[in-house]
Amino acid sequence: MPSPFPGMNPFLEHEDAWNDFHERFIPAAAEEIGKQVEPAYIVKIDQNVYVHEIPEEGRSLLGRPDVFIAEQGEPGFVAPTSAATAAPATARLVPLTITEREAFIEIRDRVNRKLITAIELLSPSNKSPGSDRDQYLAKRMRYLDSGVHLVELDLLRGGVRVPLDPPTRCDYCVVVSRAEARPTVEVWPISLRDTLPIVPVPLRMPDADVCLDLHAVLNRVYDAAGYRHYIYKFMPDPQLSAADAQWAAQVLREMGMPTL
Repeated sequence: MPSPFPGMNPFLEHEDAWNDFHERFIPAAAEEIGKQVEPAYIVKIDQNVYVHEIPEEGRSLLGRPDVFIAEQGEPGFVAPTSAATAAPATARLVPLTITEREAFIEIRDRVNRKLITAIELLSPSNKSPGSDRDQYLAKRMRYLDSGVHLVELDLLRGGVRVPLDPPTRCDYCVVVSRAEARPTVEVWPISLRDTLPIVPVPLRMPDADVCLDLHAVLNRVYDAAGYRHYIYKFMPDPQLSAADAQWAAQVLREMGMPTL
């Protein structure tokens, strides 16, 4: 069953679904592109890696791999030297850092592995002020200073958009930055009620663009992930306007989906 919405499904933006959607969308998009560019190009999936140190007051048992020992015994406790009589102190494993990984797509020349095009699906961390956004913008600048084409897919209503002049006012946005045309870029502003576009993906000249049908990929992921069974238990985040919330509820009712 496809997503009931004509374009982006706002319920996928909730934190309970977004990371899973992101990590499913990228391989599905890479597969669709790969069918069109082989054998001249190879399509690879790489990861942006963000490492966060957790403030001491915010540390808890999260089951992450980067840990240290937090003793629960008395301060300054020293275990007896006799192994036969020593009683062990108790401790907990507590994470010092959290490592987050977010996938993106690379299109590379099959022969020399040169990077031709990068495709990024923006995440909340890319759109929130802080070190993660700074890191992404620095990476983005490296793309723009090089001969690499860049396709940015922003399917999140929340957060700060990537810098454009003039600023783009819309719910969602796609930016295609061709190396030979910079600083001019192609922009697709998308509203909540619009169908997601078929996006051109540039390759090495003189090869023609290939196409990425965002709506088809979203529907494929939506169905495979079984999102209809759980994402509608929460309201979209950020909240919809009153008019859009009424419209979204009507869309769900017409498709026989549960509504809040």
